[in-house]
Amino acid sequence: MQVLQVQLEVGPDPAEVGRARRWARSRLAGSGIAADEPVAETLILLISELVTNAVVHTGCPAVLRMLLPGVPADEPGTVRVEVADRSTCPPRPRHAEGDDTNGRGLELVDGLADRWGWRQEGAGKSIWCEVDRCEADTAAHTFDGTTHEDVAYEAV
Repeated sequence: MQVLQVQLEVGPDPAEVGRARRWARSRLAGSGIAADEPVAETLILLISELVTNAVVHTGCPAVLRMLLPGVPADEPGTVRVEVADRSTCPPRPRHAEGDDTNGRGLELVDGLADRWGWRQEGAGKSIWCEVDRCEADTAAHTFDGTTHEDVAYEAV
């Protein structure tokens, strides 16, 4: 299966989160994932959480990558989202209590993504998540734990 990788550099400013969401919506639509598909809004929420974490907790620029299943667009597949930053600190899941306004991001990622994790990348780290684009009883073409370096991509 062909995989398309697209990426966006994100500045260390919380306003960049909105720009990342708009960019991601347009890339999803361009890959055949309609805005009204449940997977589209799930992916946008995951992107928002991961980019927010990178920008707020590191204060460094980040790179948002999306790995999108290729043609045919209606074939079951997996969308992978990665956010790489220059911080070597691993992500720290926290448990928010009651009215806390912070601390739910990675819990949300864990609840919405089919898989997620992190790895060292260069002088920093990359946090990734995958969402299968298929019915619950249909197998998707997943990345099976491979990293983006292990797959051939068409750069955009």
